[in-house]
Amino acid sequence: MPDSLMYSEDNFVVLETNQPEQFLTAAELLEKLKNILAQRQDDLPRDLQKLSSLEAQAQHLLNTYYEFDLGLGQYLQWYAVRLEK
Repeated sequence: MPDSLMYSEDNFVVLETNQPEQFLTAAELLEKLKNILAQRQDDLPRDLQKLSSLEAQAQHLLNTYYEFDLGLGQYLQWYAVRLEK
């Protein structure tokens, strides 16, 4: 039986235009996504437009995407990682 820890997504590596890679917790990434979405409410993908709150939009983005288009030549990508202590 597989270990449930294999499927937990508690930490993410975040890649952003002109920024060094960052390691964020799920809560930190969710907050980052909410801040970005708050500024882009007029230009959201259709599946995000259907969701009424920033929290729901950010959670859906975190759960179903790995990249968010920030415009020409800019990117935001995130990948789940397991950090060993």
